[in-house]
Amino acid sequence: MSMMEESMRKRLEVTKRRLEEIDRSLMDEKVTEDIATFRALSKERANLEPACEKYDEFLRDEKNLEEAEILSRDQDQEIAELAKEEVKSLHDEMVLLIDELTILLLPKSPDDDKNIIVEIRGAAGGDEANIFAGDLFRMYVKYAEKNNWKVQLIDENPSEAGGFAFVSFSIKGKDVYSKLKFESGAHRVQRVPKTEAAGRIHTSTATVLVMPEAEEIEVKINPQDLSMDTYRSQGAGGQNVNKTESAVRITHIPTGIVVSCQTEKSQLQNREICMRMLRTKIYQKMLHDRDEKIGQERKAKVGTGDRSEKIRTYNYPQNRVTDHRINLTIQKLDRVMEGELDEVINALIHDDIQKRLEEEIN
Repeated sequence: MSMMEESMRKRLEVTKRRLEEIDRSLMDEKVTEDIATFRALSKERANLEPACEKYDEFLRDEKNLEEAEILSRDQDQEIAELAKEEVKSLHDEMVLLIDELTILLLPKSPDDDKNIIVEIRGAAGGDEANIFAGDLFRMYVKYAEKNNWKVQLIDENPSEAGGFAFVSFSIKGKDVYSKLKFESGAHRVQRVPKTEAAGRIHTSTATVLVMPEAEEIEVKINPQDLSMDTYRSQGAGGQNVNKTESAVRITHIPTGIVVSCQTEKSQLQNREICMRMLRTKIYQKMLHDRDEKIGQERKAKVGTGDRSEKIRTYNYPQNRVTDHRINLTIQKLDRVMEGELDEVINALIHDDIQKRLEEEIN
């Protein structure tokens, strides 16, 4: 009797055939000359390959198991004992492979392997909220460094007390959105502010918005729908202040979305970054509108990603981080703020997978 359900085997056979089909297409000159098709097929191939490799592994084990089962009934006692051990070992391995394949067959978000644009704002709590926004920015930069991702600052409104009233930046690298998509929401900090002489604990919040970066082919922008103006960069004074009007602000008239960038020295570079931001914000709006249409049933698996929703508390006196969506508490705040976010992020991903598996079953 097969260990794998017939429906799963059928899906994997279809996946395998599709991979072979893509490999044939990628050898076709017409396909290699069409960049958009080539990229779409390469991306699809990368998504299918892990499941196909695991399935091949499973099929090899299945064949070896048949042979081991025959040998386990051998007249020679020693051969039979060794074969029985092999049967157990292969059985255990195949159970694990089925679990891994179940997860690999879950529908993957088309945005998971995208780069992201992040916006962090100091919210409730005045100066302390802005200082905390700066701490979160540093935490994500450190996390990105640990993953060999590239961070680029896009726009900032530094706060006089430290940190930022607003900061936006992009992160580029492998599977960035899949790791950081659950970070959107209100982050709450509980600590004694540096400015507080009496040493009372204050609660402040900063909001984080994580957006998958849209590609040009996904969002077409009509140049006539844009209004652009330039201004001087607002640096922290001294050498940083730009003497020329290199900072760029673009308004997308149909949606009213406004983006700005002042981090590059040339107006052209800032304009290019603004267009990336604009595409991403329009794409985010499209995703939001689509989710609204689908309604409550698709409200995010782990929180809504709404800025007002408190998703996590950072308690400094107790060195504690609590993620309220999955009731996870760890006493490692000092390490989390140094970018050691894996424990929290992996728990969120695991929770999301469990919920999606339940949806599949139901």
